Amino acid sequence: MVKFSKELEAQLIPEWKDAFVNYWILKKHVKNVKLSRKSHLVQDKTCGIGRSIFNPIRIFANKISQTVHNARGDPDLFQVKRKISQGEEGVEEEGYEKELLQLFSEEDEEFIMAMHVQIQLFFERLDEELEKVNKFYEARETEFLERGEILNRQLQILLDLKPVLSDRRRKLSPRSSSGFLSRSYSSSTRNSDFSETQSEFSDTPTETSQTDDVIAALEKNGINFINSATRSKTKKGKPKMAMRINIPATTPTRTIAAVTSMLWEDLVNNPKKESPGDCINRKKIQCAEKMIRGAFVELYRGLGLLKRYSSLNMMAFIKILKKFDKVSNQQKSASYLKKVKESHFISSDKVVRLMDEVESLFTQHFANNDRKKAMKFLRPQQNKDSHMVTFFVGLFTGSFVTLFTVYAILAHISGMFSPRSEKNYMETVYPVFSMFALLSLHLFMYGCNLFLWKSTRINHNFIFEFQPNTALKYRDAFLICTSLMTAVVTALVIHLILLSNNLPPTRVDAIPGVLLLLSLALLICPLNIFYRPTRYNFLKVMRNIICSPFYKVLMVDFFMADQLTSQIPLLRHMESTACYFIAGSFKTHRYATCKSGKMYRELAYVISFAPYYWRAMQCARRWFDECDVNHLANLGKYVSAMVAAGARITYARNPSDFWMIIVLVTSLVATVYQLYWDFVKDWGLLNPKSRNPWLRDNLILRNKCIYYISIAFNLVLRVAWVETVMHFNNVGIFESRMLDFLLASLEVIRRGHWNYYRLENEHLNNAGKFRAVKTVPLPFRDIDSDG
Repeated sequence: MVKFSKELEAQLIPEWKDAFVNYWILKKHVKNVKLSRKSHLVQDKTCGIGRSIFNPIRIFANKISQTVHNARGDPDLFQVKRKISQGEEGVEEEGYEKELLQLFSEEDEEFIMAMHVQIQLFFERLDEELEKVNKFYEARETEFLERGEILNRQLQILLDLKPVLSDRRRKLSPRSSSGFLSRSYSSSTRNSDFSETQSEFSDTPTETSQTDDVIAALEKNGINFINSATRSKTKKGKPKMAMRINIPATTPTRTIAAVTSMLWEDLVNNPKKESPGDCINRKKIQCAEKMIRGAFVELYRGLGLLKRYSSLNMMAFIKILKKFDKVSNQQKSASYLKKVKESHFISSDKVVRLMDEVESLFTQHFANNDRKKAMKFLRPQQNKDSHMVTFFVGLFTGSFVTLFTVYAILAHISGMFSPRSEKNYMETVYPVFSMFALLSLHLFMYGCNLFLWKSTRINHNFIFEFQPNTALKYRDAFLICTSLMTAVVTALVIHLILLSNNLPPTRVDAIPGVLLLLSLALLICPLNIFYRPTRYNFLKVMRNIICSPFYKVLMVDFFMADQLTSQIPLLRHMESTACYFIAGSFKTHRYATCKSGKMYRELAYVISFAPYYWRAMQCARRWFDECDVNHLANLGKYVSAMVAAGARITYARNPSDFWMIIVLVTSLVATVYQLYWDFVKDWGLLNPKSRNPWLRDNLILRNKCIYYISIAFNLVLRVAWVETVMHFNNVGIFESRMLDFLLASLEVIRRGHWNYYRLENEHLNNAGKFRAVKTVPLPFRDIDSDG
């Protein structure tokens, strides 16, 4: 049977952990009560000669006291000193017991006092925990109730605008339907991504009637006009209405429009009037509907978490009080549980009623009255772990080890790494093998990250905004890794066997290219096989990264971009492989095209710069959205990394003392910059005022030495670039490629190691702010509310 403390730790909400009843501290208080009682019993058994004469009398007196206690039912420890009956016999019994205690057991009185102090400390702490739980519950309940009221208002505005927009599209002629609400961006777009819509009414009767309908729909829900003394008017004296539709600039089109409008406003000091085609239309209403739907989903999720918070805390109070009754041999749980049940976090039913209301509204307006469909959004079911995944992980792991052993033996027997055939074979096989090997290693490290995040209760799905029913689990990551490497080694074995049988190399050397094409086809396959949601989400994130800064940057976007900065060798191998097969070098075995060509040499700079450039553009976009100077400082880190990477490529092609000095200076600056950002910003460590020396106040891992070792590990692997300025003489092409592969693998391992502490710090920041539910921006806002 699982202990309740472990069950509570497994089920509590990680971001609200500090707000839960501290069951472990209460257990310590109960243990203190038990120890004080146990020490007294042991003392009675092992007492000295002077006390042993009176032991029978004392035991007899204790039995009388216990009998009286059971008859009376009073849990007061000091009831033995009070009259328990009105009869003479009862008085004589009480007087006799009191006389015995006073005469023979001064130690017993000390024990009773000590035990009373421990019990008093326990209930004082219990009161503190109850008050803490109540306050937190009331604060979260008030927050969610306010959010529910705002959402109801937003939904009503949406429902009122939908028929008006439908009538407008149906009634207005093609010539007059072009202008009824035009949009403009205010200067505050710098701080929030939204579009501002300013409606100016025309003089035609049809449009005036349509406008009146919109005004009525908006004013009905509190969208007020701006001050009559300051607002402008149309030719006939009718006021212009100003409202905002918060459509976040998450796509390139919206981002470009927002920046253009902002620049226009800054240049001419007048909001730009956009074309009639940019008016409120069906697309904007659909976007607003999607935002409101997402807000309802997050509200329902928050209410569910609060309901679970209430039930878990109630169970904790019940368990700890039962444990106390058992240890202290008293019956105080009933009276205190009554107090707990009367507390606000148990007696209030506002959360349950609001959940029912959200279910009803969501089913009616977002699921076409289909409750089953609505519950798929509101209560997504997590996929259960399958033993088949574990079985296939073991199967593919064994297959990979066996096939790789066979490949090594065949390569040695056939002499593929001899000087005669080494160059041709390495040019054909090495880029493809290294690319898949580095990718598989990164997937393996990500699987280790998922396992550690789950073990330490780091809510990575919430941080990355993954759907719980489609998010990748650590077993799934290991399955992808092992199956991919098994396929790669199988292709290598087949390629080697065909070459050993003297088949034409022009045909055999196409096998690595076929493997690459099959992998790309599987990545974009539309069939719902082999983790399609994960594959498509990966493609979406890669699109956001490549198109930076035009897409709004989310946590998963810049986290993935950071992974790419550690996979520059993989990108270089992709470039070599693509050139090798597109240029037809696998047929002619002429490698000059893909090694010394001018375009190839220039592409080396582009590919080495690309991950740092994308990451720098993400920092620029985040600074534009949030106006946080730290993002500009982070941008400088990636610019310094670009300069250092360019200097190393140039030095590798033109080794000289001048370029060696440039490489040393630029790489040293970039490394120091990166180490500072790793330890201080990304990991939140090296705080000299922390209660954990040079770490941070809150640590998830209990062993502090792990953090110090991790700092040293990250420091050592960050300076691996020193190898680029060292020259190894008499090293063959095979040894040189293996050394490059080893350094690339160490960087991937460093990144996987970095990932854990980066998300640990992010999780602790969320927990410090009790942020367990995502805040979704809402579409409709009165312009007066921006002040």
